[in-house]
Amino acid sequence: MILKILMMAAFFAVTIYIGFYARKSTRDVDGFVLGGRKVGPWLSAFAYGTSYFSAVVFIGYAGQFGWKYGMAAIWIGLGNAFIGSLLAWYVLGARTRAMTHHLQAQTMPEFFGARFSSPGLRIAAAAIIFIFMIPYTAGVFNGLSRLFDMAFGVPYEWCIIAMAILTCIYVVMGGYMATAINDVVQGCIMLFGIIAVIIAVLVNYGGFTQAMITLSQIPADAPGMMGMQGAYVSIFGTSLFDLAGVFVLTSLGVWGMPQMVQKFYAIKSIDAIKRGAVISTIFAIVIAGGSYFLGGFARLTAGSIEYTKAGSPVFDSIIPAMLQNIPDLLIGLTVVLVLSASMSTLSALVLASSSTLTLDFLKGRFIRELNTKAQVISIRLFIVVFVLVSMGIALFQYNSPKIFIAQLMAISWGAMAGSFIAPFLYGLYWQRTTTASVWACFIFAVALVCGNMAIGFVKPDAMASPINAGALAMLAGLAIVPVVSWLTPRPDAEQTSALFRESYLNLHDTKIDAD
Repeated sequence: MILKILMMAAFFAVTIYIGFYARKSTRDVDGFVLGGRKVGPWLSAFAYGTSYFSAVVFIGYAGQFGWKYGMAAIWIGLGNAFIGSLLAWYVLGARTRAMTHHLQAQTMPEFFGARFSSPGLRIAAAAIIFIFMIPYTAGVFNGLSRLFDMAFGVPYEWCIIAMAILTCIYVVMGGYMATAINDVVQGCIMLFGIIAVIIAVLVNYGGFTQAMITLSQIPADAPGMMGMQGAYVSIFGTSLFDLAGVFVLTSLGVWGMPQMVQKFYAIKSIDAIKRGAVISTIFAIVIAGGSYFLGGFARLTAGSIEYTKAGSPVFDSIIPAMLQNIPDLLIGLTVVLVLSASMSTLSALVLASSSTLTLDFLKGRFIRELNTKAQVISIRLFIVVFVLVSMGIALFQYNSPKIFIAQLMAISWGAMAGSFIAPFLYGLYWQRTTTASVWACFIFAVALVCGNMAIGFVKPDAMASPINAGALAMLAGLAIVPVVSWLTPRPDAEQTSALFRESYLNLHDTKIDAD
């Protein structure tokens, strides 16, 4: 216990020191929110990866979907690496950096407002981000606190309070640059930690071969496969359709998440994007692939996890249960690993939401005169407010037998990514994209996710999976935007052509097609 406490104390000390060190970069809004747009490829790649993967993945998703699909859950990790990381960097990176720099956009709502000349879109996007970022943050708090409870025996509520205070301290002090520097430190811990933890867990199960043999002998309990042996070591698991929904939500969804796309705003040059893409992908293969690989053995821990009164597993207890019998040194390392992943994600979430509220909601609308100093102060205040609200939801969710981390993330990602992926992607590549099509996508995604959630409160059995609903919202948006754009008056051709030409002047491989 002394060793674990010392490891935690060292981690906290380094984190807070970096927050103090990065204070010099927070003198203006651009520095506080984007690090002055001078962040290099290594910092950007680690910031992207550590913001992507947190306790939500390691505790929530790896446990739940490893239990449901067995070793087939690894497909999710590979999708996160090659679609959510590699392809995202190559498709979005350069154009996002070029156009947001030209438009002087610091947030995703600001991009929508400037790209489509619509203050209404900017306000709507800001509202979607603030409302639906909260469940995601609550899920991160939940996963982190469960692990602390297992390792230290500290009550869940106190864990949440401690994490909230630490997040507020270093993000309020150092802004984006503090999170980016911390992300490199935290990312290195994650890379080493996940490998060590997997080895230790497999040793407890008698080694990889014995663990696979034991897993293959567990009969499936999924509809249509009841009693079948070998389902949890098969290539597509127990439900290909549901597995595909998770694959789409977690891999494609990152393309529309504000805290992720914002990493491309801040990178210092377009040349740095190619290096950042490779670094980010390798990181994702190790962390996401490793997390879901570990989760694939979840069924071997069936006798040690928590169950609801109805007899169904509490999915968020699976990974902590798998870690109970590993050496204390590795438990301490695991806590620091998940803490590292979660702190980086939390910092990205609260920074994105608070800057959006200040720059896209208050500035120029409710408060006409808001100078640079006042904007930075406002962002810092909203960081605290956002963390407090997320804490409240995390406490509520912990006491709910039906809401798990994966469901919280699905609601958040489904609404935000479903609203933003298609308008953002087409807005970068297609001049014909119209304001009406963006509105249509916003309304459809939010209505689908919220409607599905409302049905769940009234008649749970009639509710579609929040994950599948979120994946549908994302894919449908890719069709809604072009269809509505063709059916509505095209934007001013001269204005959009000038925007694309000036934005992409230095992209030698870019071919602008007005149609």
